[in-house]
Amino acid sequence: MDGFLNIHKPAGWTSHDVVARLRSVLKIKKIGHTGTLDPAATGVLPICLGKATKLARFLTETDKEYDAVMRLGETTDTQDATGKVLSRRPTDGVTEDRVREALASFRGEIRQIPPMYSAVKIAGQPLYKAARAGREVERLPRTVVIHRLEMRGMEGRDVAFSVVCSKGTYIRTLCADIGERLGSGAHLFRLERTRSGPFRIEDALTVSEAEAAAGEGRIRERVLTAGEVLRDFPSMSVTRDGARLLMHGTPIGLRGVGRLPKEIKTGQPVLVYNTSGVLIALAEALVGWPGTAGPEGDLKEGDLKTDLFKLGKWLVSVEDP
Repeated sequence: MDGFLNIHKPAGWTSHDVVARLRSVLKIKKIGHTGTLDPAATGVLPICLGKATKLARFLTETDKEYDAVMRLGETTDTQDATGKVLSRRPTDGVTEDRVREALASFRGEIRQIPPMYSAVKIAGQPLYKAARAGREVERLPRTVVIHRLEMRGMEGRDVAFSVVCSKGTYIRTLCADIGERLGSGAHLFRLERTRSGPFRIEDALTVSEAEAAAGEGRIRERVLTAGEVLRDFPSMSVTRDGARLLMHGTPIGLRGVGRLPKEIKTGQPVLVYNTSGVLIALAEALVGWPGTAGPEGDLKEGDLKTDLFKLGKWLVSVEDP
């Protein structure tokens, strides 16, 4: 079983808990997840199965979308509702208009300092271990991008908002920073991930639904192929000889290619299909070209006289070449 499951993580479960349960239910050894969710958070958790576990790194690069509730007037040591309250401040002067202005100021490229209660490693040790030991570690700010940040409503001290952001964004830290901008302090009260790259919450299975589907022999119907999940990647086809050479680690040129992407950058990953239309690998482009391929992705002999593709370490190999 090679591919991906779109799972709706429940509150109170770690991402590892979900993987462990599904490993037992599906009786599969190679299984993992992309984009860790905190135990208190809910929502989309992409699960990689079999050979698709080698593609996890490409999914962690994708944008994420969340629905969140921020509680004003309180800061905590974890920046969310699971932590110890550090301070309480009045929120009388915090109006909806002020909140909207504060949210607007965080759109675009911003700098975040990773929270102490996080899996970020400094000097080889996760920050959360130092935090649990009562130690504060100096952290450098990181650049993240907030593509969209909109208030959905405000009730008392609670502000509901939605956000679309780049990888590596901590919504807990975003709430804490917004609270400081407002002067009231704040922490993340509730969080649900509604999208992770191509995975959307409306299509997600609960763990119970996945268990039921597995018990009834229907789980394969819900497994997404690598081609479906990575459909926005450039693609190409290879001849029978090209597939054989590529899968044995030999870089290939035009003679091993059936159809080329119209445009590609050097080092870019490319989906590789065999003559039967089956995805066999994710290869690396050795040469880039800006739209020199024709309407059908064809290049003339002599346009490029070097090897074009080699097998990346992210081999999919869902079928024999």
